[in-house]
Amino acid sequence: MTSHLRPTRHFTPRSTWMNDPNGLVFVDGVYHLFFQTNPEGVEWGNMSWGHATSPDLLTWTEHDVALRFSEQEAVFSGSVVVDHGNTSGLGDGDAPPLVALYTSHYEVGSPRAGTQAQSLAWSTDGGMTWRRYPGNPVLCRQSADFRDPKVFGHPTGWVMVAVEANHRQVVLYRSDDLLAWEHLSTFGPLGSTEGVWECPDLFELPVDGGPQTAWVLVVSLGAGGPAGGSGTQYFVGDFDDRTFTPLPGDTGRWLDVGPDHYAAVSFDNTGDRRIMIGWASNWAYARRTPTPTWRSSMSLAREVSLRRSPGGRPVLHQDPVLPDDLLQHRLAVPAGVRSTLTLTTDEGRDPLVLTVDAGADRITLDRSRCGDVTFSPDFPTVVEAPLPDRDGAVDVLVVVDASVVEVYALDGALTLTAQVFPSAPLTTLGVDAA
Repeated sequence: MTSHLRPTRHFTPRSTWMNDPNGLVFVDGVYHLFFQTNPEGVEWGNMSWGHATSPDLLTWTEHDVALRFSEQEAVFSGSVVVDHGNTSGLGDGDAPPLVALYTSHYEVGSPRAGTQAQSLAWSTDGGMTWRRYPGNPVLCRQSADFRDPKVFGHPTGWVMVAVEANHRQVVLYRSDDLLAWEHLSTFGPLGSTEGVWECPDLFELPVDGGPQTAWVLVVSLGAGGPAGGSGTQYFVGDFDDRTFTPLPGDTGRWLDVGPDHYAAVSFDNTGDRRIMIGWASNWAYARRTPTPTWRSSMSLAREVSLRRSPGGRPVLHQDPVLPDDLLQHRLAVPAGVRSTLTLTTDEGRDPLVLTVDAGADRITLDRSRCGDVTFSPDFPTVVEAPLPDRDGAVDVLVVVDASVVEVYALDGALTLTAQVFPSAPLTTLGVDAA
């Protein structure tokens, strides 16, 4: 039985495969999470957009598939915006339309077979039903790997960031109406380039809550992540309405140093808050995780901010939306001290060990003895990462939700997300300090 492995506050699909979050949007008090799914099984394939909603980012209701695959078209990742001004002309006059930009992956039998292009769908009932635009695709580069459009409103119009995945490049476009697009610029390669680039995002944040702002470019990569397999990196810099330029010396940083955080993107229409969700898995072994009746979870929602480190550079901090009913533990590790937190089942089995070494400036998560670790040789059992710049003690928050563990250190300057598959729920905590 694997029912104890299903998280209660991290979204999981009822009975299907799931990967990247898509189309995150907040409308009329409801958070919408669309996601890559196979509506016909627990293996990757038949890519479509699943759909779930939540009033609080913690309690999720799954709905019917929003955008379903066809024989000629798989529906890959993308985004949703609220078209407040009805610039697209697709509204019905009652409320602003929701407009989805997604990647059409054209299959054998399509006149466009072998290419990927950006298509549009829209909703006039708050995201519950969708119509495909008859003029699809709205943006095509005759490329086999042009995908994952993330669209946002900007004073100059709509801006899209997408990827040429195999070239390790982010391509930027603009539009007045979400239908006709012109190329602005190309970013990359830079930073980690071992794996293909996917699922970009670009947004502006205040620095330390003040009047100065900076732009954050997020891009995921299919291999070469910090713990092996896939991962997500980010750059901090400036966007001048056409081009993103990273800060001098910024060659990319990891959004999460754990093995199981990928394709993180942010919600549209959340005002001054910037909230992100990632896929809590890893392409190296996602197809083989030991949950045979459903597959994969999302991370907790995280509100992100930019704060200067003691060294002076802006660093992304992540603050989770936390429920009261999950196993949580907080540590404050003084400078020079090594502290170990151990979680086990009630019977004392399947230890998961987190070590925070404030003397050696390292954090380590050892899941080598925590339940099933044999389902894939690519499942890393010990994850280690350097602690970022800090002054004094190391504060750590550990959150456990069945098979997903999230670690937040230094007020979210470092996050580490990992899956575990214990034989029973992890409930017991022990702390040793030296």
